[in-house]
Amino acid sequence: MTEAQKKFVALEKRKEEIKQYYEDLRAATEAVLQEVGLDGFFQDPSDGIVFKIVEPEGKFVTFEKVSYVRTRRPHEKRGDLSLKEAEAAGFKVPEKA
Repeated sequence: MTEAQKKFVALEKRKEEIKQYYEDLRAATEAVLQEVGLDGFFQDPSDGIVFKIVEPEGKFVTFEKVSYVRTRRPHEKRGDLSLKEAEAAGFKVPEKA
């Protein structure tokens, strides 16, 4: 087998595990929606990342009904949720590394 074929087979074997991950994430997102509401925020106290529950813009193939955006992680250039918006919502955001 070629390296590309080996990689394909290895990834294909993980398909069900990955599918379950996305189903679990969707269910968890729905549960948070019930807690904070659409356009609601929450923060991970371990690293200061702020999340906002939003309706997706339709750029994903699955067209989920609810999704989230978040501020950038320290190693990232930017996140989907601006630091200014998170700060305006009352969150203390981590400084850029």
